[in-house]
Amino acid sequence: MSQTRVALSKFEIEVMDVLWRIGEASVREVQEALADHKSSAYTTVQTILQRLEQKGAVRRTRKVGNALLFEPAVTKRSIHRRLIDELLELVGGSQPLLSHLVETGKLSLADLKEVEKHARKGPAK
Repeated sequence: MSQTRVALSKFEIEVMDVLWRIGEASVREVQEALADHKSSAYTTVQTILQRLEQKGAVRRTRKVGNALLFEPAVTKRSIHRRLIDELLELVGGSQPLLSHLVETGKLSLADLKEVEKHARKGPAK
């Protein structure tokens, strides 16, 4: 799977989450999977999948009858890394982000211990 640095909107990430979870899927299957928490028209999902294909985030795998099937062309990890890198750049580094997480109670002592464990290992390759 490609690690292309692709910028995605929130809804595009929701569509990608469906594909990362179920793998290859048709527009209808993606729409139905999204229906659990969001009402989206078939044509909206179709348009989003076409945009994701243009961005290189998904690829068409085959056609079954009239239905095109799509699969992810980028990993969830690569998209998350890009979002986090953009956020860190926007807020001026990790310190403001960590301070916010601590102040709002969204970073627990267990989380900090896990961060410390990773920091001791060094950067991931």
